[in-house]
Amino acid sequence: MKTKEIFDLAIKMGIEADLRGKEEIKKDLAFKQKKFDELKEKDKEIFDKESLTNPYSDSRVLNISDDRDIKRILVGIDIEPCELVMAQQMGNIDLVISHHPLGMALVNLYEVMDMQCDILHQYGIPINIAEKLTKTRISEVARGLNKVNYSRTVDAAKILNLNLICAHTPLDNLAADFLNKEINASNPERIADLIDLLRDFPEYKEAARSGAGPKIFVGNPENKCGKIVLSEITGGTEGSSKIYEKMAQVGIGTVVGMHISEESKQEAENALINVIIAGHMSSDSLGINLFLDCLEKKGIDIIPCSGLTRFSRN
Repeated sequence: MKTKEIFDLAIKMGIEADLRGKEEIKKDLAFKQKKFDELKEKDKEIFDKESLTNPYSDSRVLNISDDRDIKRILVGIDIEPCELVMAQQMGNIDLVISHHPLGMALVNLYEVMDMQCDILHQYGIPINIAEKLTKTRISEVARGLNKVNYSRTVDAAKILNLNLICAHTPLDNLAADFLNKEINASNPERIADLIDLLRDFPEYKEAARSGAGPKIFVGNPENKCGKIVLSEITGGTEGSSKIYEKMAQVGIGTVVGMHISEESKQEAENALINVIIAGHMSSDSLGINLFLDCLEKKGIDIIPCSGLTRFSRN
């Protein structure tokens, strides 16, 4: 497989696992195409044309220095110049994959947060409320990203002649889809049952050994779960803190997420919503591993680094 083929596979798997469904993704891409067609020519010149076919703005091919067949990859949750220097010193690394976005994928991370509106709507929250609250949060994230040195790691990859891609939301989708199916199949009654279920998966079990496993941030083990939602496993980054009151109003009992701010935790407590934080690095590792299993089947050697706990399900 070439670098672009590996990236295209990540996008394909991400679409198939997307909680919104393929039809909703098609509608969004068609809407973007319509907006592009209506632009003036000078605006079309700077428009991100890949966004017309790639629904995940936070995932990109960042550098191809050598379009070789990929046999050995270095994969991490965060890739910075130090990991790239490590890859060069190791030798025989054909591709470096970062989970968290880099380059223009980092600058445009906020755009993928739109998908949170449709996911929340599927969970019963009126679309107008989901959009209003989410778009306010999106503007906050966009302003925060404006200050980052987004090209630092990509520049290092070019200097070191290393192939580099990042795949964020597509792999988070894999984790969300996996957990959604497992939770629906198990149907845990109480919070303690939900925690036990999560700890059955090797990524969360290993994290628990380090003290970073699934934890109850709001609620207690004896609480009944009620309706469980995975609104905070995928969708770019943490959404609006004001959404918990609306969740309670539509009958949601428990939210499973990767991480949560203090403000959001307080809002969830006020709304009487249980919050289970499965863990950030462990949840990221789950989604990455599900993707890497496919690459492993194709004979690609995988070297994990930077927070990735590798477990093969092959």
